[in-house]
Amino acid sequence: MSAEDVTRRDLLRVENLRVGFGDRRAPVEVVRGISFALAPGSCLAIVGESGSGKSVTARSLVGLTGGRSQVAADRIELDGRDLLRLRDRQWRAVRGAEVGFVLQDALVSLDQLRPVGREIAEPLRLHRWGTREQRRARVVELLRQVGVPEPELRARQLPHELSGGLRQRALIASAIALDPKLIVADEPTTALDVTIQAQVLELLAQTKQRGSGLILISHDLAVVAQMADHVAVMRAGEIVEHGPAREVLRSPRHAYTQALLDAIPSMHSKGTRLAPGRGPHPALGVRSRPLRSGTVPVLRAEGLVKRYRGPDGVTRTVVDDVSFELSAGETLGIVGESGSGKTTAARIALALVEPDAGSVLLDGRPWSGVRERDRRDRRRQITVVYQDPLSSFDPRWTVERIVDDALSPSAFPSRELRRARVGELLEQVGLPQEHRARRPLQLSGGQRQRVAIARAIAPDPAVIVCDEPVSALDVSIQAQVLDLLADLQTALGVSYLFISHDLGVIHHMSDRVLVLNDGRVVEQGSADEVFLRPREPYTRRLVASLPTLERPQLRAVARP
Repeated sequence: MSAEDVTRRDLLRVENLRVGFGDRRAPVEVVRGISFALAPGSCLAIVGESGSGKSVTARSLVGLTGGRSQVAADRIELDGRDLLRLRDRQWRAVRGAEVGFVLQDALVSLDQLRPVGREIAEPLRLHRWGTREQRRARVVELLRQVGVPEPELRARQLPHELSGGLRQRALIASAIALDPKLIVADEPTTALDVTIQAQVLELLAQTKQRGSGLILISHDLAVVAQMADHVAVMRAGEIVEHGPAREVLRSPRHAYTQALLDAIPSMHSKGTRLAPGRGPHPALGVRSRPLRSGTVPVLRAEGLVKRYRGPDGVTRTVVDDVSFELSAGETLGIVGESGSGKTTAARIALALVEPDAGSVLLDGRPWSGVRERDRRDRRRQITVVYQDPLSSFDPRWTVERIVDDALSPSAFPSRELRRARVGELLEQVGLPQEHRARRPLQLSGGQRQRVAIARAIAPDPAVIVCDEPVSALDVSIQAQVLDLLADLQTALGVSYLFISHDLGVIHHMSDRVLVLNDGRVVEQGSADEVFLRPREPYTRRLVASLPTLERPQLRAVARP
């Protein structure tokens, strides 16, 4: 068989791709001569740490590397068409119709001023698909396909009115609207709970069955194991390992691939460190305060109820009779599908939302139902680490100012004391002192999350609410952040209310677990009881939806 015959079978062929940024005479190369091919109806997964070049590779396939980039290759062909020679106008005709692109950050990618339905209909309109009524019906059909509940209602809502998982599904709906021959998906399931993730993966699998090719960028190696036919492992802009998914994930040849696999949190990793060769930072060696004693929980919620009126005029109960307790130095994990009420319950615990019924006690004293001015002095007792710290930082502030702003003026009255304390906090979270003068956009995702953690521990809180704190991080950076949180808990005696859709992360981190469904608590108990011996059908379904690597020592959760 000739090389020409082999090439003709490939939907996508990339040879010696190089991408650089900066000065054209001496660009900084972030992708260094990589090659791969993709057959129709198959999936190539590209994995690697943040900064490995995998997302830049994905963007080069859709002409979105930016004006300051320099893209060169011996060949980039889609179904025999040379993509290297396309101009901007030609790329606009290709994107959406021939190539669908799913970005990771749905909130940034969606137009905040347009209803979600109009955003999904945009590629249909640009490519003159159907009438306005047909496009409206197609949008509802697409939202239903990707598992969005009440699609007619969601199509009328703005992006900020949807959860992160719903926004991500809307992006996927837009990408597959015209049934393109190639889909490039950059972390398409990052914000999704396991059951919706399973629906989206099934949907992507169906596009494969129809003959579309799929390039999957993901840090979730269990998702990769489920979807990919071949895996390319990238490090520092180069592919260090490439082969059939089963071989790469079961018998990796490269030490870097093995390190990625070892960093996956699971029931087997509980109580151990995930990041190889990294011990607790010396600054965490001495407990800064004694653990609290006594039987009073640091946080107690009783019978919480919260209702919201939707744009359709219907009032929905999103938190329904939820109760829990959190003891000193303990981690309570909260899991459930998107829309289950877990984030709303956390916002009530933070006193950012008042419950319609029920109460919250912080350190034995009323926390909900009191005037904000009476709560202000106690706010430092409970802090939060969000999924996306970039959206909670002032982009104009330096790292030093972000962390300094969380310090108590009475405890650190002078500039010298505050500056010294900021230095200690950065040391505790493993950030070099030269980062003090940097701004959020100058930091990597893992570095930003370390700054968010430094800000959260700055007031010496009793409780930290961790709302999806590692879901946007690749597996090795996630491992470092989870190790850091465990070290801080040991050193500081802080309690965590830990929210995540990743059951492996919850099992690794939590002492006890609360399972929410439609705003109600359906099961609670120790992490091992809930994940290894679930009693309720809903919990069993959650656990059964979790993709695994099919390696016993790496399985995130044992199936019941």
